[in-house]
Amino acid sequence: MKQLTKRIFPLFLSLILMLSAGMTALASGEGNLDGGGGGMGSGTATDVWHGQDGVRVTVVTADGSVASTPFDLSNANVANNVLNFGKVCKLQYSSGSSLSPNGSYSYSKPGTALPRIISGSSSRASIEAIRRYFCSEYAAQLVADKAGIPFEELVSGSYKLVIEPIAYFTHGGRNYAMTATEAALYNQMSGGTLRSKMPSLTHQNLPLSIFLETPDLGYPAWGGTTSGKVSDDEILSALGIGIVSYKDVPEAELQAPDYTYRVDTDVITSITLTSSTEVNPDDPASVTFHINGSTYTVNDIVMPAGGSQVVWAKWHTPLEPTTLTIQVSVSGASTAKTSFIAKIISLEENLPPDPLATDTNPHFSLSSLPSNPQKTSASWSVWSARWHANWEWESDWDWEDGSHSSDCPADCTSSHGHWVDNGEWVDNGWYDFTSTAYSASLSGSMEIHPDDIVPTAQGDNMKSGYGIKESATAGFSSNAPSSHYAPAQTAISYFSEFGYDMYWRLLSCSGGMSASFAFKPNEYSTYNRNVHFTPVWYPDGTAYTVYTYIIDAWTPSGMLSVNVSDSVQIQGSLFDDWYSKRE
Repeated sequence: MKQLTKRIFPLFLSLILMLSAGMTALASGEGNLDGGGGGMGSGTATDVWHGQDGVRVTVVTADGSVASTPFDLSNANVANNVLNFGKVCKLQYSSGSSLSPNGSYSYSKPGTALPRIISGSSSRASIEAIRRYFCSEYAAQLVADKAGIPFEELVSGSYKLVIEPIAYFTHGGRNYAMTATEAALYNQMSGGTLRSKMPSLTHQNLPLSIFLETPDLGYPAWGGTTSGKVSDDEILSALGIGIVSYKDVPEAELQAPDYTYRVDTDVITSITLTSSTEVNPDDPASVTFHINGSTYTVNDIVMPAGGSQVVWAKWHTPLEPTTLTIQVSVSGASTAKTSFIAKIISLEENLPPDPLATDTNPHFSLSSLPSNPQKTSASWSVWSARWHANWEWESDWDWEDGSHSSDCPADCTSSHGHWVDNGEWVDNGWYDFTSTAYSASLSGSMEIHPDDIVPTAQGDNMKSGYGIKESATAGFSSNAPSSHYAPAQTAISYFSEFGYDMYWRLLSCSGGMSASFAFKPNEYSTYNRNVHFTPVWYPDGTAYTVYTYIIDAWTPSGMLSVNVSDSVQIQGSLFDDWYSKRE
């Protein structure tokens, strides 16, 4: 394995990232990286990957002995009942461990999100992002905490990390979490069902997302295809494994995003200016935001001595997920920070799978409704300055000589003349500063009802298996100019059958101060209805509740958001409406 010579890359990274066909693998530094992969294909209703991924991390000694219980990391919302095979690493499988099904799943969401590990049809992994993440002190400290190994000991050179990619997907209508090695073993045990149903994921993009560029821990460097299907034996012997070797304390910093925005959204980025001296119209401050190739300049900023002023730019995010660096130039005042990281994400990757008539869930139990951060009001203010005139006479006394008068003696030596005030009126005024207060508020409501074509619905009572429609509204009000805000633009609905986790629907939005939201057309609906299908197994006599989070109402004081929910009552199933009666 090649050694890195720069201290900014003190980890040796035996990782490579799968990139879709046609992409160029971009990497800087001296990391042990390469790339491969391909398209994902369309999948089927019961066998589909919605783009959720993660990693399994195992600390091993330099000779490959497992030194900690493996743990999983993922940014996704993964249900705790997803089918998995426990916390077993590739080295243990290679030593003879077999698959052992487990109905309880645990994982951790890192405080600073993982970069994408497996590229999909709508999002791409970044080699540089992976390098930056795993070459950071943050990642090393995270592993030390999870593994229960002192940080200084972990980075002493006695340990390595084994990193394996994980895919969360639906197969045969059931949800699974598998590493590449587990997918290959499962495929062997099941007679090839994974490769026949999901070859692009389980036998291409998942195993090729991470592999060794140089041999280590008894695994060879991968020299085969980087854009085609691979066999179970190839996966088990060489793929789906990366190795990180610590040789010194990591110094490369991992910068968490300062802002997280959604794609194709009006947003506001703000900073706060301060000044110990008066900033007035004679010498105002100015701020320029440099965002995604565009500049947004705010001029004529004023504030009293010792005051502060929020300054913002309203802009529109890109159409595709990305990470941007926002630079801010300030003149005439001070601000705490002039460079920001903005992460632009998409919410389109986690649509629920097709609910089938054969689906069952005998161990289902109701989950509590989520309680996401809610902020329904905001306030801010803008300083203005007006000249306060104060006219004062400023004297300028001058002596004017006078001539001798006719009645003065000829030998008069007295001085004749008088003082004259040649002063003027001077405006010794000052600036009066006025703070204009602005505010905004957000209210939300929602209703769900049986779809209009449900044949046996009675009001909000319906049989399971049929579709429901949703109507949500977000009322935004403000006394500020429109340049100060962006009304609510995003609503995401979560569903009871998934524990309000893992899958969601991004609703369509009408826009405006009174925005309305509704389900988008369902790809599994025969009639292309704007619905979500209730699962046919949903318990009778139970309220089926949908939770919706309304967000992306932006102000200079941050984003407003509101939680809403509504229910229909389930009694019976659609099977009760469709049967043959024989005489």
